[in-house]
Amino acid sequence: MLQLLPQPVEPADEPAVKTAPDRAYVRLAAQIRALVTQGEFAVGGRLPAERALAERFDVSRTALREAIIALELQGVVEVRGGSGIYVCELKPGVARLPAAQEAGAGPFELLRARSLIESEIAALAATTRTDADLDRIFEALTTMRDQVTDKSANEAADRRFHLYIAQSTGNSVLLATVTSMWDQARGPIWDKIEQHFHTQALRQASQEDHQRIFSALVAGDAHAARQAMRAHLERVIGEFAQGWR
Repeated sequence: MLQLLPQPVEPADEPAVKTAPDRAYVRLAAQIRALVTQGEFAVGGRLPAERALAERFDVSRTALREAIIALELQGVVEVRGGSGIYVCELKPGVARLPAAQEAGAGPFELLRARSLIESEIAALAATTRTDADLDRIFEALTTMRDQVTDKSANEAADRRFHLYIAQSTGNSVLLATVTSMWDQARGPIWDKIEQHFHTQALRQASQEDHQRIFSALVAGDAHAARQAMRAHLERVIGEFAQGWR
């Protein structure tokens, strides 16, 4: 009897990588810039309130703020703390965003990813860290405290703190992931975000967050480490809701 061979199964299509919602800021910046070019938003005039703009373009407030910062970097608008956002005169050869910023994830998108991933990394690290790991993490923590008024030194120590925690898991993939997320977020847009929203008080609060994370690691408390890391990164995300300055 002739036996039919099973038909080969066609491989399923790879899941499509959707444009992340937070990338909306790139498209939104282009839309607002087009309206400036068309004269709808007059040079020297103030843009409508954030709420009105967010509703008009059906975007989140965060995406709107990222778009405004992108436009500020291009010289299209000027943010005046306590006053509003004003349209600048467009000049020939206005700078575009760096290609890496246009193609990559936005800072808010990366922070959300970090909140999810690094909280679990902290929980794992609480069960795997060695005394040598704790020494390295403590060095970064104390440097952050001692250099709280030096932005560059403080940020370098902050980076080491997070990478040392990932390293203490003994998982090279997790370390590479945290390194990539951290480095992708840094750039002109992030610098502007810090300029507008990251106050000295928030930097001090961040230091206290890091102390809680470290204490949980010392105690070997995975739950507390997870919660402390998540609370820390959610605080950073919350900076986007602060008033412009």
